[in-house]
Amino acid sequence: MRVLRVGRHALLVEPGGPEAASALHAELVRRRETGELPPVREIVPAAHTVLIDGLDDPRALAAELAGWEVPPQSAGAGRTVRVPVRYDGPDLAEVAERWGVRPEEVPEIVGGVRFRVAFCGFAPGFGYLTGLPERYRLPRRPTPRTSVPAGSLALAGEYAGVYPRSSPGGWQLIGSTGEVLWDPAREPAALLAPGTEVRFVAADGPAAVRDGAPAAVGDGLR
Repeated sequence: MRVLRVGRHALLVEPGGPEAASALHAELVRRRETGELPPVREIVPAAHTVLIDGLDDPRALAAELAGWEVPPQSAGAGRTVRVPVRYDGPDLAEVAERWGVRPEEVPEIVGGVRFRVAFCGFAPGFGYLTGLPERYRLPRRPTPRTSVPAGSLALAGEYAGVYPRSSPGGWQLIGSTGEVLWDPAREPAALLAPGTEVRFVAADGPAAVRDGAPAAVGDGLR
């Protein structure tokens, strides 16, 4: 585990990979909730790192972290969110062909995966969901779309995600949901916060897609 100082009150921890970063984030949250962690302002997971900000004595925590034994995350350990999805994405047939299955088999494959929100980014409410088996991982589209509807369920590389607002994007679109991903009046505002387990449930009927994001941001999904 590599620990770096960031400014006067923060640490950037590199625990050794995406799964280790996710497990460390869960352990930090657990210790904060049980009072085993010094007061912090924010714990921010990323793909390979965790930022701990707002520490009074980052040097002391850095020394303590070296002795931690962080347990791996287990299924069902955190909050679970079930997201109804209508499998109507424009890339559904192409994704099915890449997987070597029929389009009607995609919902069962996706619904059988226990996704977990590893970290957030790109736009308010967008969570990068891990858990997709390696044989189902897909490349981004060669040419990004200039506009992807809010609520689109998308896949790219090792990640799945739901666009919280209409934006450009190059991920493979397989479905849509009417769930609001970002609501500042809700606690937490992000439906898919880091550590949340996510199950996609096939739904019938049209998806009442709503744009729950408040403002335009970057296009990091390209």
